[in-house]
Amino acid sequence: MKYALIAAATLLFVGCVTPQTEVPRETPLASEALGLDGPTIQVADEHWWEALGDPQLSKLIDDALRDSPTLAQALARVRTARAQAQAANAAKGPSYSINADETWQRFSENFYIPPPYAGSHQWLGQVTANLGWTLDFWGRQQALIDEATSGVLASRLEVEAARLALTGAITQAYLDLHRKWELLDIAQRLLDENAELLRLTQGRVSAGLDREVELKTAEASLAQARAGVLQAQSERDLAIHRVAALAGYGADRYAQIERPRLKLDAAIELPEELPLDLLGRRPDILAARARIEAAASARVAARAAFYPEINLNAFVGMQAIGLDQIVQSGSRTYGVGPAIHLPIFDAQRLRAGYSGATAQLDSAVAAYNSTVLAAVRETADQLTLNASLAQQIAALEQAVDASSSAYEIARKLYGAGLANQLRVLNAEEQVLNARRELVNASTNLALARISLRLMVGGSFDPSAHV
Repeated sequence: MKYALIAAATLLFVGCVTPQTEVPRETPLASEALGLDGPTIQVADEHWWEALGDPQLSKLIDDALRDSPTLAQALARVRTARAQAQAANAAKGPSYSINADETWQRFSENFYIPPPYAGSHQWLGQVTANLGWTLDFWGRQQALIDEATSGVLASRLEVEAARLALTGAITQAYLDLHRKWELLDIAQRLLDENAELLRLTQGRVSAGLDREVELKTAEASLAQARAGVLQAQSERDLAIHRVAALAGYGADRYAQIERPRLKLDAAIELPEELPLDLLGRRPDILAARARIEAAASARVAARAAFYPEINLNAFVGMQAIGLDQIVQSGSRTYGVGPAIHLPIFDAQRLRAGYSGATAQLDSAVAAYNSTVLAAVRETADQLTLNASLAQQIAALEQAVDASSSAYEIARKLYGAGLANQLRVLNAEEQVLNARRELVNASTNLALARISLRLMVGGSFDPSAHV
């Protein structure tokens, strides 16, 4: 017995292939080094877009969340990850099987089968119940379970990130559709104003106050205004197509999308600084972190593979020569014992696997750091945009009021014969540009407010998923 134990210990020692020194090169970024010092922010309402007060937008998002191929793919990845986790958990416990076979066989006369069976034809049968159990001395199976569990968490978080991205994309596209409608209104108003200018010019030409050149100029301005309306209509239709595609609609639903009725100044809770809990609020960041944990567990499993694998095997059943004897008590058989797999000749493969696992860990950390830096930059960008656009809108509102008054004055003076057509056209161009800039700035502010809400996690609640 003593010699058997010494032999077993020697085999275990010899069977251990020494792993190489492999240190990960990447380190996850910490929030302390990113300038996250603002107060924490509350989770938004689950249906935060309803604050914009447009039932059509709510229906578009509901339909998209129900039928989105992107979400379907993300949910399929969750199911795959769960299946992998179940398989990893199953491998940790004992495995059971029942085997039964009957073979018509001629027994050799020069083998271990004694007479009268030697040289005869007989049925050789057995029925056994088998047990196999890999003993996880080195933690490899547990590491594989941890890897799979982290993979499930990452997949679930990626579903939430996809859901957040989809609702944000539809809302942003819907806001852009609102912008296109507003710009179409401006183009139509310009057309009406140019039609009025042409009428005034025709009257002045008839009265001998203007010449043919002013008439042709007014006609050209009206034609350009018509082209502007057609272009604005085209851009509006393209915006409808984009919204429909995001919602999962086909071309047959284009005509059903009506003009948005949005409350652009809806109250949405927004931070004024980079929130301290930013890294713990966004599902994409948490998913990237879970991928790091999965890669770290895979590295532990790759290291544990260098050590001997010890299995416990057992069986019990019946074995007999001849069908009539297999159920007799003397046909009983059973056995139990250990089995050791020594990875002596697998050194190169194991070291390559360990190096690859370390590289995967570095890749996961680099992806996490990239996601973190992008999140910080995007959030800071939206904070800056919100502050700047609010100031721009105040200035543009003044510009629209002043340029509109100037245009009305110039038009009246022109109609009274006290100003030339060029002054009217210049005033019209100024008011047109001011109106367009105000529409763009107002829409951009709403987009920036929604984007900022999304950048800090939107309606995602980390406590419900982590």
